[in-house]
Amino acid sequence: MSFTLAIIGRPNVGKSTLFNRLVGKKLALVDDRPGVTRDRREGEAHLADLAFTIIDTAGLAEGAGPTLEGRMRAQTEAAIGAADAILFMIDARAGVTPDDKYFAALVRRAGKPVALVANKAEGKKGEAGVLEAYDLGLGDPVPLSAEHGEGLADLFDALRLALPEATAAPAPTETGAEQVAISDDEDGGDVDVTKPLRIAVVGRPNAGKSTLINALIGEDRLLTGPEPGITRDSIGVDFRWRERGVKLFDTAGLRKRARVVDKLEKLAGADALRAVRFSEVVVLLVDSNTPFEKQDLAIADLAAREGRAIVIALGKWDLVDNAAAQLAHLREAAERLLPQIKGTQLVPVSGVTGSGLDALMRAVVKVHELWNMRISTARLNRWLETTLEETPPPAVSGRRIKIRYATQAKARPPHFILFGAQLEALPTSYERFLINGLRRAFDLPGVPIRISMKAGENPYATGKK
Repeated sequence: MSFTLAIIGRPNVGKSTLFNRLVGKKLALVDDRPGVTRDRREGEAHLADLAFTIIDTAGLAEGAGPTLEGRMRAQTEAAIGAADAILFMIDARAGVTPDDKYFAALVRRAGKPVALVANKAEGKKGEAGVLEAYDLGLGDPVPLSAEHGEGLADLFDALRLALPEATAAPAPTETGAEQVAISDDEDGGDVDVTKPLRIAVVGRPNAGKSTLINALIGEDRLLTGPEPGITRDSIGVDFRWRERGVKLFDTAGLRKRARVVDKLEKLAGADALRAVRFSEVVVLLVDSNTPFEKQDLAIADLAAREGRAIVIALGKWDLVDNAAAQLAHLREAAERLLPQIKGTQLVPVSGVTGSGLDALMRAVVKVHELWNMRISTARLNRWLETTLEETPPPAVSGRRIKIRYATQAKARPPHFILFGAQLEALPTSYERFLINGLRRAFDLPGVPIRISMKAGENPYATGKK
């Protein structure tokens, strides 16, 4: 039986380090300074034979509702409400602080099972803090070192004690082995192996990415506010759209690399780039009032070079005057400024009013289908024959460039291989001509297209032996 565990504690006690260790990946950003984590992040954790959902939270801090600290605390309180049990963490080297006592009282009032962890307990410096932890009234503390992986066996015992029913081993049955064999059969038929559609929402700082995702999923899942740079980690959020599984990744705002000098912002930017690389569709959110600035174009180019399908969301559309004229202007600008992804869909949206959200998801699903498209060799070569007759490749140094045939090597994104002679001399301008022709002929807007060259004979040519 699975369960959900929320890691709670004041800032910089090591919550994200333990989260990363239990999920087995470096998903959460970790830094020596306090307050790195702001949103709550979920992951699938494993500890011995226990498998459970774990929630990393922002460090508890006192603050009023409208402040950033107050909104962070509200996110943490939401995590407490969603959890089956709480892992309350203190810093053993710092000992029990007044903040620890204050927030331990909040945890007790939540009425959830609690496991008390004294992190950073390696060596003699943590011994006194472990003893002080008894004063919190949350049971026996578990000495732990999340960084070095010490004390995890004791944490396992503490979770078994806190959640005896959820952590109990399933009783063996005579038909258990047979049931497993059936569920693992490749011909199971009823087993749903469909993976959720992975979408990364990217853009400049303060473009409204978290607000947009909250509007899509219909809840205040992500921390938002007027302050730029609130989001640091790339947070994955699951939801369903028209019965289809979707995983949305909220990312940190990306600035020009030369302007980024802070270590934490560098880590957040690298995390955002990883989200782009592991996504299938990138939604580039631009501010409709200051659209297509240099950084917007750089982000779009990055997504195209990574081979991701792209949709451009025109954010804060509720603040735009003369919407029809502005939309026409932005479409013209996108065609001119982003030739590498010609035809990319532009969708006006507003995370505040909720307008355009359904149209955005329809555009995402459509471009995802195109990104996965495969074109038959026969159709491809009929197009190529007509194209070469109308506009043959130029001669280079008196030598004719011969393109004999083409085939699609792969999808995601579409990748085509041209076979012929002297293809290494094919001008870049003619390659762009072919890419644009493919995009028009096979309706591939917003999808990066790859072309490779290979010398060889046409195996379909007649008269060859």
